[in-house]
Formats: sequence, structure tokens, C-alpha cells
Amino acid sequence: MCGFSGWICFSSDISKFQDVITKMTDVLSHRGPDEEGYYVTKHALLGHRRLTIIDPEGGKQPMIKFHDQQKFIIVYNGELYNTQELRTKLQSLGYHFSSYSDTEVVLTSYIQWKEECVKYLNGIFAFAVFNETKNELFIARDHLGVKPLFFSIKNDNFIFSSEIKALLKHPLISTKVNKEGIFELIGLCPARSPFSAIFKDITELPPAHYVIYSKDRYEIKEYWQLKPEKFDKTVDKTIEIIKNLVTDAITRQLVSDFEICCFLSGGLDSTIITAISANNLREVGKRLKSFSINYKDNVRYYQYNQYQPTLDSNYAKIASKSIGTDHIVVEIDNELLCDALLHATVANDLPGMADIDSSLLLFTSEVRKYAKVALSGECADEIFGGYPWYWREDYKNFETFPWSPSLEFRKNILSKKYSKSELEEYVNSKYKESLGKVNYLDSDSQEEVRYRILYYLNVKWFMVTLLNRKDRMSMANSLEVRVPFADYRIVEFLYNVPWKIKYLENMEKGLLRRSFEGIIPDEIKNRKKSPYPKTYNPEYLKKTKQKVLEIIKNNSPIFEIIDMTYLENITEKEYFPLDKPWFGQLMTLPQFFGYIIQLDFWAKTYNVDFE
Repeated sequence: MCGFSGWICFSSDISKFQDVITKMTDVLSHRGPDEEGYYVTKHALLGHRRLTIIDPEGGKQPMIKFHDQQKFIIVYNGELYNTQELRTKLQSLGYHFSSYSDTEVVLTSYIQWKEECVKYLNGIFAFAVFNETKNELFIARDHLGVKPLFFSIKNDNFIFSSEIKALLKHPLISTKVNKEGIFELIGLCPARSPFSAIFKDITELPPAHYVIYSKDRYEIKEYWQLKPEKFDKTVDKTIEIIKNLVTDAITRQLVSDFEICCFLSGGLDSTIITAISANNLREVGKRLKSFSINYKDNVRYYQYNQYQPTLDSNYAKIASKSIGTDHIVVEIDNELLCDALLHATVANDLPGMADIDSSLLLFTSEVRKYAKVALSGECADEIFGGYPWYWREDYKNFETFPWSPSLEFRKNILSKKYSKSELEEYVNSKYKESLGKVNYLDSDSQEEVRYRILYYLNVKWFMVTLLNRKDRMSMANSLEVRVPFADYRIVEFLYNVPWKIKYLENMEKGLLRRSFEGIIPDEIKNRKKSPYPKTYNPEYLKKTKQKVLEIIKNNSPIFEIIDMTYLENITEKEYFPLDKPWFGQLMTLPQFFGYIIQLDFWAKTYNVDFE
């Protein structure tokens, strides 16, 4: 993977400001430690950092291509999984290629089909193409948001980058956070609304969107949507289709000129990916490495609960032995886990999922010692119905985001300087706005409509949150992580599969289990879903609490937006005032303290100006 930055201005000569694009691109060196490149002209500055995965010589960027007396320049971050098919199609249309890189295929696709090119791409991508002849910029992000892209429009300047930190290096962009950003931080985070990047001056381009920008035109458009269709497949046919789609997605993502590995928790999703990957590599004489995460003394302190019914360690061993991988367990120290909250905040440019972030950051740091590319099982729960809010009645019918049901708690956190009712209205408006975008059939029953709503919310909100986390934490360690279940073909198909088929045998992800029966061990097939593991060591809670008490003592700038008295009460009572996690399945009291630590560090480090 890579990172890029750009600055377009049609009203001034910006070529003399190359130092700005250099600073912006330099802070993305973790995304691309292997090479850097720049393109400088009167109205455009482009910078690129490269993590070399395919075609080391032919894939250098920025890449330039001439066609029909026009000059096109691309900066690109991603991986295209239908490269060969598209190259062959473009060659049949008369195009010639000087490399075997997917970058040239993406650029040529744009030259041929302009903004329609995104409909031909199967992969994970964010890219920008500048037509120097016509002075027109095109930027786009992949269907599901695996790769990030942010931009800012200031006067006549269009500034964009792979990460927020690069945009903040531009002198025109401030660190102001207005009331809307504050309501995002308290009412919705670690999720964020589509388009929101918290900072007032910055917009995140949502998944499946593109922008066209020229002197006379600014257009932003959603190019892909979930479309409802009548489902007429039998259960057996559905199983066959899912097996083929998932297998194809995994197989396509094994292309690399460097070492590739898999994350293997011993859960259903990662085991399927690992099994298919190992078989494919075995056919070419290679043995797959797999990795799982554990925490120091977790076995000692673990207690069964409805959100995490089993630990991964034994299941990861069973899966590895059955499949035949070289398995490595990465054990996380709890003190380092807490310390890494700060690094994770910088990687994300925002407060995030606390130790759910920092553990992944430490984990991918170890994995990077062995490989440049990894496959991971994210997104299966969102599309196959693995989360409790799909099948538990007390979650399913919440009239808010089901992974974040405790709005009253969030209102109590908010500083008295702001209106709690206004915060509630803001969150509710974002929920209702999303409901208005759900497409369904007139013939759908009330229950079917509700499942479409849950599906849409998971794909457009919760999935994007987890994909953002995966990208930032892995790319902070220069590790490219691919997510086969985030293939838009699978997502499209499953949108129309009835819940009773997804919930085969009255088990979450029953359809996925049945589709890979016989390919994965029965112990894994029948294992009840257990989410990404977290630490249960009381030392971690103790350490995070101590840090929160220090934040209170030092009168942190976050008390502009956080109610210090309410936070003090939580630290004194030593119990969490909720019977459910405050976000997702994992974020309870230790993670709440972790979020406060991240919020404090972010506000100070980024010199945040709360308006």
C-alpha cells in the first residue's frame, strides 16, 4: 500500500510551494517507506510514498501517461484484484502497457472510461488523477472504504491526502473543531458520520464516492449503492454462490511479489481465509505463516461473558494444525498496551477504539517482521449477521445505532457548556438520515425492511469504523492488510439474501458456516462467535484509571467538552454505569478510560481548537 498528498489551485502558480507538498508527504512515510516521488506543475502538486508490493520498477509514482494529446498523472493507494482482466480488456481497445503494475491499469481505466472507471474496478483503492491538459482533477475511494481519502476546499485550493495528519501540514488548514465535531466525538465516536473528519476544515470522502474538480466544476457523487432485488435462490444454490464468491475473493487477494501471511484467531472468518490461502500457496510450493494475538495472563483473568464467550488461543492452535500453517502467537504486554494508546491516536489522527486500536498496532508491528502483506477476516460479521444486534431482540429493534445504544451515558459525559438535548438531536438526525438512504422493495415485510436497515447501517457505519482502524494501525507499521470479505460482489449479493438463510441452523453466520463445511475443522465451524480479543488483566484497568486521574488533576483541555465531575464520579465508583458496552461488543470501563486518554493526548498533540 501507499500514501499520497495533493494540492490543486487553478487561480495561482503554486509550483514555488513544493516544500509544502514535501512536508505533507513526508508525514506519510509509514504508509510508504520504500520510495517517494513528486510531480510539480503550475497548478498541481502531487506527492507519493510507496510500499512496494507488485512490480517494483514499473509501479513507480506519480505515474504519467499520455493519450489523445492529453497528459494524465496518477497517485494511487490500493490493490486491484481484477488487474489482468482489465488489462486484457484495455489492450483489446488499443491501449499499450509498459508495466505489470495495477497502478497503470487504474490510470488507463480512467483515461478510457473517465469517472465511470470506478465501476470496472474490483479492489481496495483511493486515487487521484490530474488531467494536466484540461486542468481537471478526479479523486475516488473504493466501494466499501478499505482505503482512506480526505480533502479540504479552501478558497480556490483543493487539498487532499490519505491521512488527516498530512492535510494539517498545509498552512491553509486549521485544527478547529466546531460544535458538530464535538457532537461527533461525544455522541458517535469512535464511529463517525459519512463526510466527517471531526476537524472543521477537513472532509472524509465516503466509500463509493468520487469527486470531480476543475476551475468551473465541483461535483461529488456516490457511484455504488446497495440495490434491493427479489431473492429466488434455494438454500443449496445460495451456499454454492457464497462458497464461490468468497473463495474467488480470497484467491484474487493472494497476488504479491513479497511474503504474504494470514491473521488466524481460530474464529470462523479467519479460518476460512487461512484454509483457502494455505491451499493455494501449497500448490506453488509455499507454506503459509499465520498469526494470532494474546495478552499476558489473559487465561488467568478471563471470565465468560455473552460478548466474548471463548478465548481464541486453543482454537487458533486447532485451526493451524488442521490447515498446516507455521503459526506464531504474538503476546501483548498490558503496560505496553496502555502506553501504545498514544501512538495509536497519532496513527488514527483521532481518538479511537482505545486498546482495541493499540493492541492491533502492537500486533501488526510484530507481523511486519515476517511479511509485507496479510489477509484478515474483517467484515464477515457485518454482512453475514454475526453481531448480536442482528439476532438479539433487545438489540435488533433499537431506534438508534445498535452498537452504540447508550446515548444517555454519552449525554452525561458532555460538558455543561453544551446542550444535551442538542447532542441527542444530532445523533438522532444522523440515524434518521441513514434510514432514509436504505433501499428496499415494496413487497418487503416489516421484518425484512428492518434487516435491510441493520445491514445498511453495518456496512456504511460499523464496517467503515473497523476498516479505518485496520488501515491506520497496520499502515502505521507499513503492513498491507487485505480484507477478502469486503468484496463488493459479496456485499451486493448478501443484501438480498433473507435472514432465515443467513441464520441457518439458528446460528449466527449459519450460511457462511454451511458454505465451508468440510473445508475447515468442525470445532471451528461450530464455535460460537467471539469478537476480536481484549485484555482482562486488572493491571490494564488500574493503569488507565491512574492516567485518567492525572488528566483530571492537570485540568486537561478536553474539559472544554467533557464533564469533569461526571468523569470523576466514574473513577471514584470503580464500576461502569452501563449494563452493555458503550460501543460495539468490547468497549466497557477500561476502554472508556482509554478513550479519555486518547482524547486528552489528541487535543494536546494536535493543538485542537474547540470552537
